[in-house]
Amino acid sequence: MLIGEILERAAIAPRVSAPNKRQVLALVAEIAARQFSLDAGLILDALAEREAAGSTGVGHGVAVPHARLDGLQRMRAVFVRLDHPVAFDSVDDQPVDLIFALFAPPNASTEHLRTLARVSRLLRQADLREQLRQARTPDAIHALLVQEARSSAA
Repeated sequence: MLIGEILERAAIAPRVSAPNKRQVLALVAEIAARQFSLDAGLILDALAEREAAGSTGVGHGVAVPHARLDGLQRMRAVFVRLDHPVAFDSVDDQPVDLIFALFAPPNASTEHLRTLARVSRLLRQADLREQLRQARTPDAIHALLVQEARSSAA
């Protein structure tokens, strides 16, 4: 699964603010609801349920929240960059400012796990994280993620 196939430019929010983890997840849910034509409350519930099982803060200011959603036909994603990092109970106890949320249909077990692993590997790259923090537009963020995903898959 290629990043460009699951992340649309309209699902990228390059400069947003939220005071805490719950509000970040609510913001992600609102963007996802608009993009996927699903209910924001149900999306937030699914994200919160997954977070209750363990934080998706993977370190270095990155979180990869994910959930399975009824009504999705394929893998989808939302990317958010926060103006000010928030506490996310990350593995390294660092606040998060880069959020790459993944959403899968209920039956996409293998695909979901592979995509999650690919995104996590991608966002471990310090130079890419810095470029994402400097990018100003959804187009620039999309280009960085798609280009880097292509070169890391080669």
